[in-house]
Amino acid sequence: MMGLIGLDHVQLAAPPDCEEDARRFFGDLLGFEEIEKPKPLKHRGGVWFRCGSHQLHIGVEHPFSPALKAHPAFRVSHEDLDQFAERLLASGADPEWDDTLPGVRRFYIADPWGNRIEVIAYPVAQETRL
Repeated sequence: MMGLIGLDHVQLAAPPDCEEDARRFFGDLLGFEEIEKPKPLKHRGGVWFRCGSHQLHIGVEHPFSPALKAHPAFRVSHEDLDQFAERLLASGADPEWDDTLPGVRRFYIADPWGNRIEVIAYPVAQETRL
């Protein structure tokens, strides 16, 4: 039986001319490493990033409409979550904390174009099992 073996990448839509905002937000602020798009795809615009062992692709969509419910969730360590939220707040982002999952700490922010982004941390005891 053939089956899926894992997640390769997640793509978020962005408006035309999004590249510099993407680099500032996902690269400078969130700390993702930019990776070069394959040459045959460069003409489409957008920018790609490494996110752990996965990739995040920012792709141009016209007309653009932000994803208000669908979202990627980026995991950080339990001890780094508050510092991460403070850094985002200092940059002008407005973390919206959500305590509906028992034992899990998380918040939502919006990327520069209004797409929903989740930042999540599991209790230390669970981090090693995930």
